[in-house]
Amino acid sequence: MPVEQPPWVISRRRLIGARIRAAREHADLSQVRLGELVDADHKTIHRIEYGTSDPGLGLMLQIAKALDIPLAELVR
Repeated sequence: MPVEQPPWVISRRRLIGARIRAAREHADLSQVRLGELVDADHKTIHRIEYGTSDPGLGLMLQIAKALDIPLAELVR
């Protein structure tokens, strides 16, 4: 059974997702193309951007690299 996340975690996840979305749009990439670059489904990218998914560190590192942005910039 999934554990309920505290509100501050959900809020931070949404903020990080918004940063990913902004960086993706700045790089002129679609969710589909970013998904291809990181070997993830575009639906996964959508869920990450809107804070409804909790991506692992490996996927976050791949996303940061594909967007040519330091991971620290996305999670600051």
